[in-house]
Amino acid sequence: MNLKIGIVGLPNAGKSTLFNALLKKQVAFAASYPFATIEPNIGVVPVPDERLEVISKLVNTSKIVPATVEFVDIAGLVKGASKGEGLGNKFLAHIREVNLICHVLRFFDDKTVTHVAGEIDPKRDLEIVDTELILADLETLGKQTKPRMNAFKEEIKRYEIINKLITGLGQGQKVDQMIKDPDEIILIRDLQLLTLKPVLYAFNVSESDLSAGKRLNLVNLPLKDEEMVMISAKIESELASLTIDEQKAYMKELGLEKSGLERLIQKAYQKLNLISYLTGGEKEARAWTVPNGTKAPQAAGVIHTDFEKHFIKAEVISYAEFVKFGGWGKAREEGKVRLEGKEYVMKDGDVVDFKIGN
Repeated sequence: MNLKIGIVGLPNAGKSTLFNALLKKQVAFAASYPFATIEPNIGVVPVPDERLEVISKLVNTSKIVPATVEFVDIAGLVKGASKGEGLGNKFLAHIREVNLICHVLRFFDDKTVTHVAGEIDPKRDLEIVDTELILADLETLGKQTKPRMNAFKEEIKRYEIINKLITGLGQGQKVDQMIKDPDEIILIRDLQLLTLKPVLYAFNVSESDLSAGKRLNLVNLPLKDEEMVMISAKIESELASLTIDEQKAYMKELGLEKSGLERLIQKAYQKLNLISYLTGGEKEARAWTVPNGTKAPQAAGVIHTDFEKHFIKAEVISYAEFVKFGGWGKAREEGKVRLEGKEYVMKDGDVVDFKIGN
């Protein structure tokens, strides 16, 4: 599946600096992997996965194809956007197709970079963006018409949900807080409501705060740990211009194990409940992204739609065992490769060879 993350935030929150860092990574990525498409407002970057390098050596292939994430740059949002302020709410169309929203909140204090709303206040900034997204959803819901007299029960149920959401949004609630039933979500999925989308909050901090591992004062922010990522857009921009060895040395100097981008992608996978399975053959070593709980035929369909239709079985081994036995040959000899059928549920790190019929 293609994972799309939309980056939003107030002007001068560091959103553009972060996205420009992603663009630098994209250029380097595209140089090695020509299939990456570069567009003005999209940064296509690889999902860091050290397992692929190991697998490529074991199967003797030089081609590595990581999973990718598309970061979509959304125009800076200002208070009153839903009423036409700034660029108005036209930019919201770009958010509707993303899987997850990354909301950049400014924590760094820099006198040379003015804040459009005055002093540094992440709680206020969060509320401004949330309010504009709520107002955009209210506008969408307000355009829905009442079902006709002989409407199907699904249409009637859908309209009941819409009315419930309009009431809740008017009280400042988000759609994802009001609706949990998967069947109800399906009924309104076509509306692409913005406050139904999962959100990660990227706290854009100064270099000194990040390197010191400072715990920010989050008392006034109603967020959970799994929703937050501390990041320095400035450091990400600097890292993007360095070689891999230089990046490692710089992060070690700062006391960081992973870059902000890596931590952001990792949190996105967790938030969306995604996993990666791996394939390794003479042509390439590759990672494939699927929702957790995906069965083998549907996982095969991610490679090619015909693979799901003509699925026979899958040879599966864990990454750890694949490495332990040095690849397919020895693992098969030792009976460590399992044959799995249509009901097998894929696990993160499974190394798989699908068997497909005609």
